[in-house]
Amino acid sequence: MKLTTAVLAAGAAISLTTAVVGAVRLRQDARHQAERNETVLARNQLDWLAQMSTTPDFAKLWTPEDMDVEEYMQLLKANQLICMLSLRNRLGFVRAGHLPWYAAQLMESEVCQRYWKRFGGLRAEEAEGDEQAEHFTRVLDQAAKNLPRAQAATA
Repeated sequence: MKLTTAVLAAGAAISLTTAVVGAVRLRQDARHQAERNETVLARNQLDWLAQMSTTPDFAKLWTPEDMDVEEYMQLLKANQLICMLSLRNRLGFVRAGHLPWYAAQLMESEVCQRYWKRFGGLRAEEAEGDEQAEHFTRVLDQAAKNLPRAQAATA
């Protein structure tokens, strides 16, 4: 191989490597930006839930007609816990295989059970098309369904 050919081949290899590294970096930057956006949106939702679950006059504006304001505020507090777990899961802070345990812990709370009974179907509709959200919803739904069996076993 001539020196000129070797230099051209090395230059092409460096260019290709640079392009691949650049593409990987762009994809990584896009993923990080999406995570930052999701975190900001989740923070907004959690702030809204905090206000709704502590301010009766504000909650009254959104309370379903067939529900008492105090009950709705309690259910929103349960929703806030579920949203926090969802965010932790989406950002990768729930270790593989631990989500069912966290879901079971949440569903041991009577208010979380009431929330899931009333709004679990709505959450499933909301999750449609988002594989990670669908998985999260299925795990919580399974924990809610398993709870009566677990309670019966300990009785």
